[in-house]
Amino acid sequence: MKNYAYGWLTAAFFLISITGHWIFGWFAYLDEQSALHAPPELSGYMVEMMRDTFENWQSEFLQLIWQVVGLAYFLYIGSPSSKENDDRTEAKLDALIRLVGKDKADGIIQELDDKYLRHHGHSKPHGHADL
Repeated sequence: MKNYAYGWLTAAFFLISITGHWIFGWFAYLDEQSALHAPPELSGYMVEMMRDTFENWQSEFLQLIWQVVGLAYFLYIGSPSSKENDDRTEAKLDALIRLVGKDKADGIIQELDDKYLRHHGHSKPHGHADL
């Protein structure tokens, strides 16, 4: 639970805000129907609220999700536009270890790769056993 606290808080904020949106939307719908002298209908309310909700998602959430999740994903997989020369740095460090370590170099490099979940210059999915 503690490891995913940010996710749980975000989910709680989302549920509270969407519940508030729909509750206050119901009261606004009742006022609108009262002003029109029409009886409130659940189907009319649902259509109106779904439209409003999807408008908000389209204009705000989808844009933000693409920016945050898309950027994080492309950084994670190491796209050429975001790698920032990780492969070059890894190669230089491997070369230095081979110069200094000579006989033990391959073992040292493999141990470091295993410890930090590296494979060919790219990180693997999260999983630090030491933490």
